[in-house]
Order: sequence, then structure tokens, then C-alpha cells
Amino acid sequence: MKNEQWTSKIGFILASAGSAIGLGAIWKFPNVVATSGGGAFFLVFLIFTLGIGLPLLLAEFVIGRSTGKEAVSAYKDLAPKSRWHWIGYLGMATCSILLSFYSVVGGWIVLYFIKAMTGQLLHQGEDYGVLFQMTTSNPYTAVLSQAGFMLLTIVIVAKGVKGGIEKASRIMMPGLFIIFVILMIRSLTLPGMGAGLTYFLKPDFSQLTSEAVLYALGQSFFCLSVGGSCMVTYSSYLGKHDPLGKPALSIVGLNVMTSLMAGIAIFPALFALGMKPADGPGLLFITLPAMFEKLPYGTLFIAIFLALFLFATLTSAFSLLEIVVAAFAHGDPTRRRHMCWLFGIIIFLLGVPSALSFGMEQLTLMGKTVFEWADFAVTNVMLPLGVLFISVFVGYRYPKERLQTEWSSIAPAWRTGLHVYLFMLRIVLPIIVIIVFLNGMKWLPL
Repeated sequence: MKNEQWTSKIGFILASAGSAIGLGAIWKFPNVVATSGGGAFFLVFLIFTLGIGLPLLLAEFVIGRSTGKEAVSAYKDLAPKSRWHWIGYLGMATCSILLSFYSVVGGWIVLYFIKAMTGQLLHQGEDYGVLFQMTTSNPYTAVLSQAGFMLLTIVIVAKGVKGGIEKASRIMMPGLFIIFVILMIRSLTLPGMGAGLTYFLKPDFSQLTSEAVLYALGQSFFCLSVGGSCMVTYSSYLGKHDPLGKPALSIVGLNVMTSLMAGIAIFPALFALGMKPADGPGLLFITLPAMFEKLPYGTLFIAIFLALFLFATLTSAFSLLEIVVAAFAHGDPTRRRHMCWLFGIIIFLLGVPSALSFGMEQLTLMGKTVFEWADFAVTNVMLPLGVLFISVFVGYRYPKERLQTEWSSIAPAWRTGLHVYLFMLRIVLPIIVIIVFLNGMKWLPL
């Protein structure tokens, strides 16, 4: 059966941007910017994203749109009677493991959002660190909240590309940016906010360490959701003559803008209230509630902020489930619904040990919980391998004539640029990915 298609280019851009804009762009990246040279780091990250992330994003787009098939079938179509289709299986495994622990964090956000909406989250003098520990260490709460997040993901993805993913993304992504604007205005109108803005954006090249540069390298492709073949699947729903260059640039722009807006929304408010910056779960579940408790209408603003995080988490989760479902649905809507529920439940069960990690500290291996090992495997091993294989595949194995045809729709005014692009994919990007991989494994002396 023929695959569904996006109803418009904007639908594809919003869904793809939603896939790329995850929790890391909002709760980790801004703090790394602030502690690694501010505007200096941001400039380096922008250069790497355009020079490294964008070519990799286009590589996945080229694979998906040219074949009109999901990840596994796309590689089979382009390289028949070979083992290259295992890149698709690697992507499926990567996204399944990623969603298994990502849904745990998504469940916490759902739980906190419900508490915020019912006025039960903010209390004067509350120790939010203790509240977070109690929330995550309760096995029933942890698993039920994870199940609730997975249920939301399954229901939307089961409705299809147009009626589910695209429709939800058209609502959630504009909503995310509207919320950001509201929070930025609130943050920038607080007395003493200038110190936070300076902390976040002031260029300081003396703090731009080799570790920070390597982090910027890794983030340049991780932040665009490449390496797991999600974008292969999403671009397979494009028409054969739909452009790729402008949507890719739009997705890069939206992702960079999100990270910038997150920092502007968070740091001025933190400094205005005399609080210390943080990243990761500590920012969302401990620091921000303590911050909003001190603000007028804090209950309203924490609910708005949690809605933002929920939108960002869900739109990423859609693509993680979609790559697995699409490989088995074969364009059949009924089969699609069945596959959504089947794999959604399997991924939920796969994530239960991660959900229980925070209440069962004794279940560790070499000092890491199941949640931490799953995160480590995806971030430091599976995604870099995916990026490396995709880069090599398009650089060396992709049929030359088909690649020339695809390139003409990406950069019609720069036909000779294909040689530069192939040099990047064949030589430059593999070297960079290997460096990022060695750094992630702590095998690179710095």
C-alpha cells in the first residue's frame, strides 16, 4: 500500500522540528552555553550545526524522500542484496530504547503538569528536591505516569501521519513557541534580569574549552534528531518533487532558536530571584518550581512551562514510535493501529526498569542504574554509530545518478556543491563522529 503523505510543507517542518526539539535543547543546552563561554559557545555550535548537522539531516532526507519508504525498506531499495538495511534496524533499536527511558521523564512531566493545573505543586517553603525524590522513587507513581505518557503517544501516532502526528504538531509546535514568548516577556520584565542575560549570552572565549567544543560537535547532529533514521521515515512521507533544502534550514533554525529562547526565558528569572542555574531534571522539577513559587501568578506560569516541556517531549516521542510502527504497518491504517499498540506496549514494558531505577538504587551495574545505562548506550554508542553509517552510506553506497537527481532539488544553483557534500560525508563527518564517539566513551585524552 502507498504511504500517507504530509498535507503541506509546513506540516512536515513542524513535525520534524518537533522530533528534533527535545528536552536537551531546553533543560541542558542553555546551561552548557552559559558555563562554556556564552555567546562564544553559541557561535561555535551554530557553525557546527550548519556545517555538520545540516549535511547529516539532508542525508536522511535524501534517503527517505527518494524511496518513499520507511527506514529498513529505504536502505533495501537503495542497496539491494546487501546488509545496509541493518542501519534501519539499528535506528529502530535506538529509538525504542530512547523512547523507553524518555517516556519515564515524560511521565514525570505529565504528573507535575497535573499537579500544577490542580494547584497542588507549589507550596510555600516546599523542599522540591524531596518532592521530586518522593515522586520518582514511588514505583506505582513512576510506572503509572510513564504509562500515561506512552498512552498519549500511542493514541496520537495510531491516528496516522496526517490525522495524528501532523495534526498534533500543528497545534503543539506553535503552542510551544507562543509559550516561550510569554515566558521570555515575563522573565525579561523582572528587576535584576540583566545579570542572567549577561551570564547566558556574554561571549567569553577563555571558557571555550576543548571539552565544550567537543560537546558542541556532538550536539550539532544530536540536536537535529539524526542518527536514528527518524528523519528517513518522516521524509518518506514527502512527495517526490517536494523541496528539501529550505525545510532542512527551517528545522535547523527552529532548533537553534528554541535553545536560545529557553536560555532567555530561564536565566534572567533565576538571577533576578537570586537562584543558581541548573540543568537536566533538576532544572525542571526542582529549580523552576522554587523559582515560580516566588513569582506573582507562579502557579499559572509553572503550568505554562510544564505544558511547554510536555509538548516538546511528546513531539519527539511521536517520531521515536513512528519509525518502528512504519516498518511494520506497510501503509495499512488498520495494521498501523495494531502495530502502534503492540510496539507501544513493548516499549513501555522495556522502560519499566528505567522507571523503577530511582527507587531501587541497589539495582546498579558498575555504578549506573538501568536508566543511566540506557541513556549512555543511546547517546554515546548507538546514535554516533547511526550517524557514522548513514554518512558512509550516502557518501559511498547511494546510487550516484539518484543522488545527483536529489541534489538538484536541494541546491539547484550550486550543482558543483555535490562534490563538496560527498567529501564531507566520506571524509570529514566520519572523522568527527569518531572523535565524538571516543570522547563520549572517555577514551579521548583531553
